[in-house]
This record gives sequence, structure tokens and C-alpha cells, in this order.
Amino acid sequence: MRKSIATVCLSGSLSEKIDAAAAAGFDGLEIFEPDLTGSPLSPEEIRDRVAELGLTIDLFQPFRDVETVSPRAFEDTLRRAEHKFALMRRLGVDLMLVCSSVSPDAPEDDAVTADQLRRLAERAQDHGVRIAYEALAWGRRVHTYDHAWRVVERADHPALGTCLDSFHIFSRGSDPAGIERIPGEKIFFLQLADAPALGMDVLQWSRHYRCFPGQGSFDVAALVRHAVRAGYTGPLSLEVFNDVFRQADAARTAVDAMRSLIALEEDAGLAVLPTPPAPTGFAFAELSAHDTGPLRALLGALGFARTGRHAHKPVELWEQGDARVLLNTSGADRREGPALAAIGLETPDPAASVRRAEALASPVLPRRRAADDVPLDAVAAPDGTALFFCRTGHDDHPDWRTDFRPLTAPAPAASPTGVTGIDHIALTQPWHHFDEASLFYRSVLGLETDPSLDVPDPYGLFRSRAVHRPGSGLRLALNVAPAPGDLEERPQHIALATDDIVATVRAARNAGAALLPIPANYHDDLASRHALDPELLATLRESGILYDRDEAGEFFHCYTATVGRVFFEIVQRTGGYGGYGAPNAPVRLAAQRTASGLHP
Repeated sequence: MRKSIATVCLSGSLSEKIDAAAAAGFDGLEIFEPDLTGSPLSPEEIRDRVAELGLTIDLFQPFRDVETVSPRAFEDTLRRAEHKFALMRRLGVDLMLVCSSVSPDAPEDDAVTADQLRRLAERAQDHGVRIAYEALAWGRRVHTYDHAWRVVERADHPALGTCLDSFHIFSRGSDPAGIERIPGEKIFFLQLADAPALGMDVLQWSRHYRCFPGQGSFDVAALVRHAVRAGYTGPLSLEVFNDVFRQADAARTAVDAMRSLIALEEDAGLAVLPTPPAPTGFAFAELSAHDTGPLRALLGALGFARTGRHAHKPVELWEQGDARVLLNTSGADRREGPALAAIGLETPDPAASVRRAEALASPVLPRRRAADDVPLDAVAAPDGTALFFCRTGHDDHPDWRTDFRPLTAPAPAASPTGVTGIDHIALTQPWHHFDEASLFYRSVLGLETDPSLDVPDPYGLFRSRAVHRPGSGLRLALNVAPAPGDLEERPQHIALATDDIVATVRAARNAGAALLPIPANYHDDLASRHALDPELLATLRESGILYDRDEAGEFFHCYTATVGRVFFEIVQRTGGYGGYGAPNAPVRLAAQRTASGLHP
């Protein structure tokens, strides 16, 4: 189906919004009147620019408060409408959105509303314009889509139809199945938005918290299926009011918007995309650093051995068990210090993973490689982390490890500490990319997303959401720090799995690993929350290990000191524990603040 986007979704001038929508591959636009009013371009110049870029203007919006009990006010409405119809001819658009009235003067009688809409439609038809009537969720009288349809049906005019808006429908708790009772030719337009489940005033919810389909809690795909079954053949159009999107880069937001519609078409059964061969685990984590000395020391103390160096690049391979860490000094930022730059994802079909990513507007990153380098493709996650698609140790695909040559001089022998692999990786997102990241990992990689959590931080709230593949070893935690902009701290960490955390921690500490001190108050509180064996509690206290449990099992974990923007976590899961120790996150965050000297 054709794909459209309202200019209100994007930041910048109207010209910038048009360019961003065209570059992202949209077919059409909804022109939000305030964007037009503030533009220095004439309607004719806007029409020509849109056509030049291969777009159409699918809707002009909004026209408000048509219905009224005052004959004089309605005559003024018709006068306003005549001006808008003339403006629409200049823009080259023939469909106008009319919102249900929020005025206290809205008539109680549907017959009056239908008559006024019919008279408006008659005027519109004289100008070659159609009217799409939409029920605002906060409308004075008409606030559900089925009520709006009854009014349109009663008015019975060929230039009058209805506009269905997923936010208004779901926020009122309406059942979208009733859409199938509306004749498809009378559904003039379909506006789509998602939103998180929030208990708040519906107008504020709409104005500030809408998001693209797949980023919230509404079943937008089901609504689309109902509309298509009813016979709707118009565009899928996004109308999202969101404080973050209005401040973010328009080009990037437009790509995120396009990805949401592509994924929505797949979810609604309207398009077939390459099947996502969901990643099964981690091939490696790559850290970049101008000076790798501190990381080398920490990895050595954690029991990793330096096993190879890349044949053509300044990259070292460090291994312990199935955990692999690459240290890369090329292109590292001297000012930032060590940072997580890339993740290798184990996938059963790397080529299919690439096709899936490209189909969802995530092109393969350009890379320089030598003729004998293993072909390894990567896409960029929303936070800039490169995600490589790997198949390690299989004869049916080149193994990326063959790019690493044995060291000419043997590395110092390392004493393994019991690390068995990478349990999960935590990526802290820029504050305005969090929803984009959730959609990216769900749609591009086929991962499942957990509900979002708000974790208290000493200086605000730390929002977190986990994505994972059930039954596999792939888990990612997506976090967003409380402070935006240049003051935002974005630590990242790699969680290392062990079968005996106490032995691993003791071995690492004896080897010189700097572990994060945990306040004694934590373990005092732990004793009150869980009936732990006193000997175990003493061991946890002495080792700085934190503890959590759920109905399936237990979770033990501790942290190293932070190096640059990176720290390591050591974790042990027992039973079927599926979480990440979220109840302990405030303690970890406070301890890290203390260790950094930011507060006592």
C-alpha cells in the first residue's frame, strides 16, 4: 500500500520535512496547516517541490469545530472553509480532514451535526474537494469512530466520508472490529499512531506520547487488517505528536517512520519480507580505545587470554570460554576513552539477516576490507553500534576468526576465572533514540521486547527495556540515561556468564580486577528481603555480589569498575531466571556515582 506521513511527525521547516519524507521513500504527505502557515514558500511552490520529489499531498489538515448550535458561527465556518478550499486547489490536494467539535456549542442532536457536515460537503464538492470526518477522542459529543460513521452515514453525501485514527480508536477502548461494517469507499483516510499504555488525560496522552506503530502497546496491525477487509484502498499514513520526534533529526525520524510502516505491513499480512533468522547468541563484543592498556589489564584479571591479532587492522582478540572480546585502536576517540563499538551476532543465515535489514531501511554499513578478509556485513543500530552477522565455527560459512593471526610472541599466560560466555550486553541509548531502538531490534532482528521499566537513578530515572530471543543466549538491555544532550552519560557494559560466581569473583580480585564496592546497607537490606542462608549472605557481602530471584530461579551478579564508558558484569543464573537484576540497578547506579566521585 502507499505510505504517507504527516508533516507534524517531523522536526524542522516544511521544506526540511518534505525532503526528509522523500529521502526515506514515502509516497505522500499530510500537510499540517501550521507547517504551511509558517513556511516562506507559496502553496504553488510547495506543490511543485512535492511533485518534483515524486510525492503527492494526500491530506490537508486540520479543519476544526464545524458543528455548532449557532447559525451565525456555522456561516462563519462555511466562510473559513471557502478560503481553505481555495488554498487546497493551490496546493493540489483534494481531501481535507475535519475533526469532531470540542466546543461547548457542539449540538446534542446528530441530525444537526449531519446536516452541517452535508452542507460543508456540498461546498467542498463545488471545489473538487472531499471531507474526511474524524472523531477526536476528546470530542465534545462525537468521540468514537462508530459515532462519527453514524453521522457521516446520516449526512449521506458523496463528498463526505470518515477518517479512522488508530490513536483515537484505541485510546477510547473502542473495538476496531466494527470498522468492517463501514463501506470501504466511505473510509476516506487512515491515520496511524501507536502509544505506550499510560493512565492520563487522553488529550495530553495524544499530544505528547504518540509513537510510530510497533513502538507502543496498541495492536495497530489488527486495525489495519479490519480497514483493508472493509475495502479501504488509500494510503497508510502516520500522524504522530511526540515531543522527542519534534526535536530529533527529521531525516532520521523519517527513516524510523518508514521502518515502522514496512514492519506494520508485514504484521498486518499485507507484505512479505525476508524472514528474520533471529540471532542465537554473541560471536564477540568489540571495544574501541585509543589506549587499550587499562582494558588489557582488566581482561587479563578477568581471566581472558590474548589469542590473536587481526592480519590487517590494529585489533586484538581476547577469549575465555565462549566469550570473545575484540580490542580495536583504529578510529578510537582519545577524549571519550574505551567504548563499545560493535557486536557480533551469531545467526544461522548471515545473508538472510542482511536482506532482512535492508528491507527494513537498515542498509549495510560501508567497510574497507582486504582481499583475503572474511566477508562480514554489518548494519548500524540506532545508537551507532555496528552489528555484525556471524556464523562462528560452521563449515557452511566463513569463520570471522580466521582473520586473526597467532601472536608472534606468546601472550602472558592467563588464569581462567570460570567465565563461560557473554550473558548479555547493555547499550545505553541517546534519550531521543530509545523508541527507535525498540522497533529496530524487534523488526530488523526479530527479537522480542519486554515491557519498559523506570529505574531510579540518583539524578533522575533510568529507563530500561530488554530485548531477547526466547530459548537462546541472546539478550540485550536497552537503557536511556536521565540527562539529555551533552551532559548525558551513556555507559555500556558486557555481562559475562559463569557457573560459580563466588569462585570467579575471588579469582578476578586476586588477579587485580577492580570491582565496584557495594554499600553495606545493601546487604543489610537484602537480609530483610530474602531469607538467605547466613553463610551465603556473608559470602555475598564479602564478595560484593548482588542477588535477585524470581519464580523460576536466582540471579547473582557483581560489577567491575568503569573504564572510559565500559564496565563488565559477572553473572550467574540458576534455574530459569530470566531477568537482569533490575531491583538492584539503583544500588549499582548509586555505587558507580560514588566511585566516579560525583557524590559521596
